[in-house]
Amino acid sequence: MAKKKVISVLLTAGLVLSVNGAYAQGPVSGTPNQNAASAFDNKIINKINADNMYNTVALLSEQPRAAGTDGELKGAEYIKRQFEKYGYETELQPFKFYDAIRNNVTGLLEINGQDLKPYVFSGSYSAEVTAEVVHVGLAKAGAVPDAVKGKIALIQRGEIAFVDKVQNVLDKGAVGVILYNTAESTGVGIANPGQDIPAVTITKSQGEALVKQLESGPVTAHIKVTGSGYQEKTSYNVIAKMKPNKNKDTGQVVMIGAHHDSVPGGPGANDDASGVSAVLELARVMANMPIDTELRFVTFGAEEKGLLGSYHYASTLSEKDADNIVAHFQMDMIGSKDAGGDNKANGLIMYTIDGKKNLVTDLASAAGARTALAEIVPYGQLGRSDHQPFHELGIPAALFIHSPLEPWYHTPADTIDKIDKQKLQETAEIVGASVYQIARPDTPALEHSRVAPQPVEYDFENRSPGA
Repeated sequence: MAKKKVISVLLTAGLVLSVNGAYAQGPVSGTPNQNAASAFDNKIINKINADNMYNTVALLSEQPRAAGTDGELKGAEYIKRQFEKYGYETELQPFKFYDAIRNNVTGLLEINGQDLKPYVFSGSYSAEVTAEVVHVGLAKAGAVPDAVKGKIALIQRGEIAFVDKVQNVLDKGAVGVILYNTAESTGVGIANPGQDIPAVTITKSQGEALVKQLESGPVTAHIKVTGSGYQEKTSYNVIAKMKPNKNKDTGQVVMIGAHHDSVPGGPGANDDASGVSAVLELARVMANMPIDTELRFVTFGAEEKGLLGSYHYASTLSEKDADNIVAHFQMDMIGSKDAGGDNKANGLIMYTIDGKKNLVTDLASAAGARTALAEIVPYGQLGRSDHQPFHELGIPAALFIHSPLEPWYHTPADTIDKIDKQKLQETAEIVGASVYQIARPDTPALEHSRVAPQPVEYDFENRSPGA
């Protein structure tokens, strides 16, 4: 489906892509053509204002916007009002999720009167239980013995996810979980909502000692967990649509996204008020532009909880809706002074899920060569952001980010004073020029015109975000 989608987009836009080429304006070249921005690009880029974006970042980062909090709702409502101000059909889309509670968490694991001082699983059910211990190895499905019913399962870490281990022993009737690590730390552990069983972790040596003890006879353990569990919360996506006139409508949609939530306790200036600022600025700039393709701007909630907002949004799309979306541009952390290192393109990179080029990367790499950045943007491979659900639907998608990340990623120091207006400007220009290359109504006529796109070469970089 994805292959057919891309071909349809390219023919409609009047573009004929090479396998290894992106598109700039002007002569074919492997180097940037700094004077190549066309009048079509200038319709967008001359209107983009970095001060507007900086002010948006400042406003949104006045308080943390963790998913399910008043701070997130306040930010989402502000974003919605801005979209409405620009004339978009706008929706606040709520969705439920479960958030792990850790409120003065305590964990007790007593064996033979000794407390092993365990770590409590994130989301562990708060309860108290005393029962015999049964060693179940890795607790893989189909390998958990019936003997664990009514007992505490001793599980070795590794090979499958924590939540799957917990579920596999819970399905067999276990009443408690002790997981031992593969290293000399208690490690971590995650339980899912509805897994109503107290679960703790211990070190490798503690676990191996307990396994050896079980070889000599039955062992009884006492587990007590307090202050841990799950709470149902509500997060939000903010959706804004601008449809073209019916007589010019191709039926296609191009999406531009960012996530508006932050980590708990973090103001989230770069992560990701910066991306939201570019989404809102491009929505402002494009509000009255002639288009033949629907513009759809979305800011997602609960990205920091595991891409929950973008997956929820993607789940609401019918197969026909998804097939109409021809490209998804995701901006996440695009403004930090301290991200990107000394890499080319001012540290900007486009990540795809499969590490392959697509329509988004082709257009955007070329746009980098003819806008303020004046460099060809490289691409790489990475998930971990809201481009992933769209890739899984067969939609060409890429993440725009400066990599490696800044030292204060996911900390309270992610504040407005770390934001670089030039980086905001460069990324917004690249995404804006790329989106308008698809959405403008005259693109079918460009195939043989003097301003027809020309291919530029851009490279894969195996660059890690480093955080």
